[in-house]
Amino acid sequence: MRTGSLILAALCLLSPQAMGDTEKDFTAARMALVDEIRAQGQYDPPPGRHGFAEPVLAALGEVRRHEFVPRSQLREAYDNHPLPIGHGQTISQPYIVALMTDLVDPEPDDVVLEVGTGSGYQAAVLAKLVGHVYSVEIIEPLADQAAARLDGLGYDNVTTKLGDGYYGWEAHGPFDAIVVTAAASHVPPPLIAQLKPGGRMVIPVGGRFAVQYLLLVEKSGSGEIVTRQITAVRFVPLTGEH
Repeated sequence: MRTGSLILAALCLLSPQAMGDTEKDFTAARMALVDEIRAQGQYDPPPGRHGFAEPVLAALGEVRRHEFVPRSQLREAYDNHPLPIGHGQTISQPYIVALMTDLVDPEPDDVVLEVGTGSGYQAAVLAKLVGHVYSVEIIEPLADQAAARLDGLGYDNVTTKLGDGYYGWEAHGPFDAIVVTAAASHVPPPLIAQLKPGGRMVIPVGGRFAVQYLLLVEKSGSGEIVTRQITAVRFVPLTGEH
């Protein structure tokens, strides 16, 4: 382990009683956030569902989002909105994390590709639900921090690398599911090629200053691609040389 979470280091400076109180506060805030997302999902459910799947909500209840945000953002760690994590990037809104996770219909034995590791939060949520997560991040400081954080928090079924996620991670494909956490101008052909027959991909598509839509891309058993537009979103752009 190269470094621990910055937040864990900060909490270690507190007295045992103060740290216990802080953890209780975080736990209560996390449970309140899950309740909010559950209610939101029932009001505006994912396609074909009556609400978010309980395992997805349970994963959000287990992953300590405050471990994945900068220390300056701790007070907002369980607010239902995105937060800056540096380098022009954000940690996604928890509702959107729940939606994207639910849409790929994760199974315990799935192998999943994530494009855009960021702070590692989405990878951590997926790791609670699937067999293994491979995650690619193009910004080196974020890639290093996320790798150390996930390792320090015991997410041993997540493997990360520095690279251009537009091209996926062919060595570990094909994937049961792909989650893209940055907006592309189009669905990258390499990602479609690395999606298993029967697999699902969620990806925001659109420009930085244009309307973006979250798309669900499904590959049939015969390899046919079906794309559905889910909802309007706002993500940072997918970067790289493509």
